[in-house]
Amino acid sequence: MKLHQPLLGVAAAVVLALTMTGCGGNAQAGGQTAGQPEVTELRYQGSANSVSLPELAADLGYLGDIKLDWVGNTISGPQDVQSAATNQTDFGGAFSGAVVKLIEAGAPVTAVVNYYGEDAKTFNGFYVKTDSPIKTARDLIGKKIAVNTLGAHYEAVINTYLSKNGLSQDEIKQVQLVVLAPNDTEEAIRRGQVDVGSLGGVLQDHAVAAGGLRSLFSDYELFGAFAGGQYVLRNDFIEKNPDTARTFATGVAKAIKWETETPRDQVIARFKKIIEARGRNESTANLQYWKSPGVPDNGVIKDEDFTRWSAWLKSSGIVKSDLTPSKYYTNKFDDLASSTPPSSTPTSTAKG
Repeated sequence: MKLHQPLLGVAAAVVLALTMTGCGGNAQAGGQTAGQPEVTELRYQGSANSVSLPELAADLGYLGDIKLDWVGNTISGPQDVQSAATNQTDFGGAFSGAVVKLIEAGAPVTAVVNYYGEDAKTFNGFYVKTDSPIKTARDLIGKKIAVNTLGAHYEAVINTYLSKNGLSQDEIKQVQLVVLAPNDTEEAIRRGQVDVGSLGGVLQDHAVAAGGLRSLFSDYELFGAFAGGQYVLRNDFIEKNPDTARTFATGVAKAIKWETETPRDQVIARFKKIIEARGRNESTANLQYWKSPGVPDNGVIKDEDFTRWSAWLKSSGIVKSDLTPSKYYTNKFDDLASSTPPSSTPTSTAKG
């Protein structure tokens, strides 16, 4: 299930909620007050049939005495960050552009570690039927593209792809984004209900294996390997719980490193064990399609993780001037940041 709500609307909801709760209220689960020990339990939202990095970190012992309190499954990145910003959870993760929007709108949160991204093995592709006349970016004018939600990763990638291939903003506005649940996207492409569909993960693997679809472009072709989104913590939480914040950010970074360095079959086996042990009546069938964490540099955040989307953020009215990335993130709680050399990013190859 996805939240079919534009990012601007989500940000407005966050501002309203913050106003009503005094900018987040108590930062700690259980109402911790000054002078008490830092919290050792973090409320969070998970994702069905999969294992998040914090869940893996906890299972590997990287979170120390910190326990995770699962309160349900997230319905979208913007919603997940909104829940953290309004003190319904203690951390949440979303696309970089969503993080920028929410902070610009007044949400008192800071990104502390990257948690998802794209590489040569793990990426999001945009697919058409094999016999589709769509060959170039310009062919998309007047066409429909299925995305899981508005104002997030897919929209930013599409806008960037079209802009890089010479379309004006007026022409880009003629490309219609259709909100569609990811599970329904492949069938919608095949039936001609949409002209292009965004697919990633197991849904992409299934669609490609079935044949009859052709890749138009992917976000990896457009940018090379890159980080797509960050986990955020509330600023008051960070202030009152700096050690907890450090354990969390470093634990996630260590989990990324573990996924990167551990043989694939062992990673999948660990995921299966975690899912079966938590007893949420989930399936482990799709774990066989896991390929890589997709997150470069062990989750260390860089300025370009935000500036990459500057043109889209400006054209969408989310920001009015040049970005100041330092407003949105810090690496000071990630102990791996000082020991992780920056990766080289392959040259983008997407053509229109």
